[in-house]
Amino acid sequence: MGKLIGYARVSTRAQDSDRQEVDLLAAGVRRDDLYVDHGVSGAKASRVDLDKALAALHDGDTLVVTTLDRLGRSTVNMLKLAEEIKAKGAGLRVLNLGGGDVDTSTPMGAMVFTVMAALGQMELEIKRERITDSVSKRRAAGKDLGGRKAQFTDSQIKNAARLIQAGEPAAQVARDLGMSRATLYRRMEVLSLPAKSRN
Repeated sequence: MGKLIGYARVSTRAQDSDRQEVDLLAAGVRRDDLYVDHGVSGAKASRVDLDKALAALHDGDTLVVTTLDRLGRSTVNMLKLAEEIKAKGAGLRVLNLGGGDVDTSTPMGAMVFTVMAALGQMELEIKRERITDSVSKRRAAGKDLGGRKAQFTDSQIKNAARLIQAGEPAAQVARDLGMSRATLYRRMEVLSLPAKSRN
C-alpha cells in the first residue's frame, strides 16, 4: 500500500495551520510526510511545499488535503494538479468535500472532484460579478466608492476661482467640485489666486 502525503496551506503568516495538520494526522498522514505552506495565496500556481509534496508522490501514493481550496482557487489549476497527480499513478483525497471524504482514485471520487472544482470557480466568478455590479450601482448613484479621494487639477481650481470672481457663491462652486469651501480656498492660496467673494 502507498504512502499518504499530507498538504496544508494558510494564506497569511498570521494564520494557524494547526487544525489542518491535526485533521491530516488523524487521517493517517505521518508527521514526516506532512508539507505546509505559510503565507501563500491559493491563486499562486507554484508553492514551495506543495511542489515538495508533489515531488514526494510515487505510484500508489495519495495526496491528502483537508479542503479543496487548500490546493488552489482556479478550476484550471486544480484540474491540472489532479492530472499531474494521476500521471504519477497517485490519488488525491479531500477530507471535507461536499460534506464527506472524497478519494479521486475511485471513479466517483474523480467525478465529484471535477464537479466541485468547477463549482468553486463558478462561486468566485459570481462573487466578482457581485462586486463589479455593486461598484457600478454606487458609481451610478454618485456614492463614495472609498479609496483615495479625487485629485483636482490646477486648471480646475483656476476655473473655480474665475467663477467666484464672477460672483458665483464660493460654497456652491466648492460643492459642485466635490470639495469643501476651506479646501478650495487652500488650493487657491497655493496658486496665489484671488478669492474676492468669500460668501
